[in-house]
Amino acid sequence: MLSCLSQGILKIEPFNEKCLNPAGYDLRCAEDLTIPPKTHALAYSMEYIALPTSMIGILQIRSSLAREGVIGSFGFVDPGFRGQLTLQLFNSSSTPISIKKGERIVQLVFIKLSSTPLRSYSGAYQDSRGVVLSKRKS
Repeated sequence: MLSCLSQGILKIEPFNEKCLNPAGYDLRCAEDLTIPPKTHALAYSMEYIALPTSMIGILQIRSSLAREGVIGSFGFVDPGFRGQLTLQLFNSSSTPISIKKGERIVQLVFIKLSSTPLRSYSGAYQDSRGVVLSKRKS
């Protein structure tokens, strides 16, 4: 992954080496957020990601948040995606959960594809900034 970053094939901005881990990169929350009990909230990554067409990303909630009752619902990060990632979080606990700006909330795992896809991502969420609501009905 470091070689992809240094060659500019993969972009993570701002990059923080402390967020790098053996299986991927921990994305941080861009804003302070409190999720009331039994409620969902949308957050977004501090980092702007640009994946090459040779790679996909899989998001997983960090286990420390899962142990407090936070459940994440995430899709794949498609080859060629660029932007900040909107993250759907659900607080299944009976107490509010606060997440601080800059706190690591999800792990982005990178998987190299064995072949280049016929087309890269060019959908409605390309170049996203901030929380982006569903465009399913637009």
